[in-house]
Amino acid sequence: MNPVYLAGRGLASALGPDLASAMVALGQGGVQPGRFEVAGGWAWPYYAIADDEPDWMARTRRIAQRVAAESGALAGPRTGPLFLSSSSLDMGGLEDHSIFDGSDPNFPEAVAGWLGWRGPVFAISTACTSGLNAVLSARSLIRQGHTDHALVLGLELRNRVTVGGFGGMQLLSATRSLPFGQARAGLVLGEAVAALHLSSQPSRWRIAGGANVVDGQDPAGSVPSAVVAMCRQALADSGLAPQDIALIKPQAAGSLNGDAVEAQALREVFAPLPALVSLKAAIGHTLGAAGAAELALLTACLESKVWPRVDYVQDAALHAPLAEQAPRQARHVMASILGFGGGHTAVVLEDLAV
Repeated sequence: MNPVYLAGRGLASALGPDLASAMVALGQGGVQPGRFEVAGGWAWPYYAIADDEPDWMARTRRIAQRVAAESGALAGPRTGPLFLSSSSLDMGGLEDHSIFDGSDPNFPEAVAGWLGWRGPVFAISTACTSGLNAVLSARSLIRQGHTDHALVLGLELRNRVTVGGFGGMQLLSATRSLPFGQARAGLVLGEAVAALHLSSQPSRWRIAGGANVVDGQDPAGSVPSAVVAMCRQALADSGLAPQDIALIKPQAAGSLNGDAVEAQALREVFAPLPALVSLKAAIGHTLGAAGAAELALLTACLESKVWPRVDYVQDAALHAPLAEQAPRQARHVMASILGFGGGHTAVVLEDLAV
């Protein structure tokens, strides 16, 4: 089996148009969400990318091209697989034209055309776990020698259907995102485009392993036994023990019940808990792009030692405090995303610079 590395990354989010801007914004305390109005005064907090282009498709094309270029993937051969991970795909573009008959099946091919990508194209849409499942799929192809590089592009951009749907289910906070917070009251959504360029050529970050566990007992939430199974399977796939993990980036979306379930399951696997970090208070929950976006942001934070600020009271009952600064050394890191439909997905990274 070939080892798989993170050769490059790019990110556009509410923190800025690229990772350098994101590090500056985080170092200054982050940004506050704006408001997204669905219709008739119904609006919720929302982490938007600062780009005023009114045409959804033109805006998406420009951002995707810029982020893919930042990852370095466009500088070499564009012949490997392209994995597009998204929950909403081109829904925002359909809204622009008042068309609501489902996503254009050619949209992934259109994205590949924007990038001049000539390899096979795969659309991964497993709700919030889409990004991490795309990483695991790309890793599998590289490990087995079917390709020597792949591009994962997480894409989740503004649309009223998504925000209105989450609002209608009463899952959104009216104020702000408070992962593992005492006063947490729901999610705050956001948009992001993230690019992860994976390769068989050595670089600082190795994709050590991962796992995807599906348990639909709670279609709109996480299942404790599935979170436990996800962690244990990801550790086994990486050849690691729980004590080898120095940092965990959990889902930690700010859900009252979801955060409690996740914290309880993590404590069952890891005793004591390693350092924890949440990124959703910085960029929001970016749904199908979250796995790719949060991996890009997490690795950049660890390299720069710029850390998301925790400026709210955490819930002591969870016994899962978020770290207020980066660990001095974090050779092995686990990142997880939990999603609708019973998806529980984790990826383990190894920092070869530690």
